[in-house]
Amino acid sequence: MSQKGVRWRSGTITEFLLMGFPGLQSWYYGPVAGLFLVVYLAILSGNGLLLVFVDQNLHKPMYFIILNLVVSDVLFSTTALPKIIVRYWFQAGAISFNACFVQMYFVHFFGTLNSFTLLIMAIDRYVAICYPLRYSVILTNSRILYLCITAWLISQPGSLIPLLRAYPLPYCASNTIIQCYCDHVSITTLACTDRVPYSFVAFILAMIVLLVPLFFIVFSYCAIIVAVLRIASTQGRLKTLSTCTPQLIIIAIYYLPRCFVYLAAHVGIKFSTDLRIAIIVFYSLLPPMVNPLIYCFRTKEVKQSLIRTFKRQQFFEKGVSSMIFS
Repeated sequence: MSQKGVRWRSGTITEFLLMGFPGLQSWYYGPVAGLFLVVYLAILSGNGLLLVFVDQNLHKPMYFIILNLVVSDVLFSTTALPKIIVRYWFQAGAISFNACFVQMYFVHFFGTLNSFTLLIMAIDRYVAICYPLRYSVILTNSRILYLCITAWLISQPGSLIPLLRAYPLPYCASNTIIQCYCDHVSITTLACTDRVPYSFVAFILAMIVLLVPLFFIVFSYCAIIVAVLRIASTQGRLKTLSTCTPQLIIIAIYYLPRCFVYLAAHVGIKFSTDLRIAIIVFYSLLPPMVNPLIYCFRTKEVKQSLIRTFKRQQFFEKGVSSMIFS
């Protein structure tokens, strides 16, 4: 049955309807839209603050990694959030067929990019702790920049292949996407064909995107732990480990819920649709919102850079004021 306001043509879906949380009562639509708006503004302001105020004279490898993280987080949130805010605020959940697939592509692309960016962070910490005297030689500005560019390039197949396989499928049944944004699983569920061959390939790609970087991240931190245990003083060990704490928090938030949802769907673990969507929203939106706090603001170099920038800004404003009133 066609949803109100959603067009059909010759038995083929031309628009989808984003449902969001299927169990959510209508009187909660406004507060949920407001919550999503607050999250979106927090992501834009936190990451925008870093993008504008972090000094480019900051240790360059760290600057490139932060820039990569900021751009990825902001673009992912801009891709995913505005439509669901409109859906709950104005009850306008319709999204065109092509726009839905465009959103799907960018959601998966920036999700993959974040995974490889976390890998670059782990490489940075591994070299900094295990080879501190050779850090500036091993991780030069150009090498970190190449790693960041490579992350953008190798993120393409993981999002493009599922798109090219899902787009030509016949969609002639339900047009309601039980999700807050268009993703591969939610879209292909609506296809009027056997989706097992398509979902299996998408699952393998998702596991590669998640588990390959995670394997190297775990290896890097195991090597870091071994190196830390060789430090003689307890204070030195704690200080070194504290430099890794923000990255470990981000890695846990990013990987653990994702692995749980993907594996649960393929081993038969059952839980409610609303809970599944809530977990997906949690691991999709929490990292972009808290990354500036638990990673960048807790990194000594970044904090010093922000302090220097604010001091220069205050000095400039005082200088302008004195010129005006003198």
